[in-house]
Amino acid sequence: MANKRPVVVYGANGFSGRLVVEYLREYNVPFIAAGRSRQRLEEVLAKVPGIESANFEIVETSGTVEELTKLFSGAKVVCNTVGPFIYNGPRVVEAALAAGCHYLDISGEQAWIRQIAEQWSCKFADRGLLIAPATAFMSTSSDAAIRLCLETAKVDTIETVTMFKGIPTFGSTQTIFAVIQTDAQFLEQNQYKPWPKATRYDVAIPGYVQSQLALAWGGFPQPVWYKNHPQIANVRSYGGLLDRQIMEGVAATEKLFEEQIRPLSKAEQEKRLSDMANAVQGGTPPRENSREQRTIDVVAGRGSTEVVHCVVVGTCCYKQTGLLQAFAAHNLVCGPPRKVGFASAAEAFGHREVLRTLESHGLAKAKLY
Repeated sequence: MANKRPVVVYGANGFSGRLVVEYLREYNVPFIAAGRSRQRLEEVLAKVPGIESANFEIVETSGTVEELTKLFSGAKVVCNTVGPFIYNGPRVVEAALAAGCHYLDISGEQAWIRQIAEQWSCKFADRGLLIAPATAFMSTSSDAAIRLCLETAKVDTIETVTMFKGIPTFGSTQTIFAVIQTDAQFLEQNQYKPWPKATRYDVAIPGYVQSQLALAWGGFPQPVWYKNHPQIANVRSYGGLLDRQIMEGVAATEKLFEEQIRPLSKAEQEKRLSDMANAVQGGTPPRENSREQRTIDVVAGRGSTEVVHCVVVGTCCYKQTGLLQAFAAHNLVCGPPRKVGFASAAEAFGHREVLRTLESHGLAKAKLY
């Protein structure tokens, strides 16, 4: 399969998938756009700007491990955009490993990240492969900012807040509701500790007069990335939307889940949460506008005698995700990553390189304080 296109975008017909495709075209990386419906893939890709100049093919797949393994075989990189990943991720990872492909996804579910770190890292590392979940806005830029802070200050405690203004996609909404049932963890003295259930947090965000409402939102990947780090011992991450009304609704749903849904069976929990998510978002939001869809990451680092802050301001969180996926895939097509096995994008490709890529496209800029 020497002529196989090197990147497979699984879920290319979704909102995030089409943005990955759009940026792969900018990088001139040939790709396979895969999903369950050829018709839907053709409809979506036809609307991607400049798609006529891209080197790609469309493949319909049922999504079984066997079909995905066959699809991935001969490629180098799998970009998985099909969430929620706690439900849909395992079979794609299994197929990527069987096919000998690097694996990237756009997840943010801490329970899924912990599963990858514990069950898949060594298997991928043994084959010289990278498995980098959460290569996406909601985690990657803040991780790059953490590593920027570590260059300048001797800190052992990190807090991060990631917020965005925009309309969550169907997939994001499904994920937001799916993670409510999972156990969120923070890192304290290099040990996982559980977040209190259904708890809301007021956070101060630079550039905004009023405080914002944030949630632990499943725990975020950062505590997993820094587990057993030689310097960082404590990590707490918060996040949400820069829209208090929406966040009030999510907080109320968390409370409702604890009171009425958690006592139900696992299958019934998943069904109820999926139905609730469908009622909130059933369609595709409009393309992002940089004057409206703003993002911000705040990283605060503390040591015994030192303090450091880094703020990453940006726009268009889904465009950032598409770019980060294409950037990572391009790097993997061109050569090996800095680390194999489980790693964040900032660790695998360089935190300064990540931030420089976002800034060069006008999507984000970091500043240390």
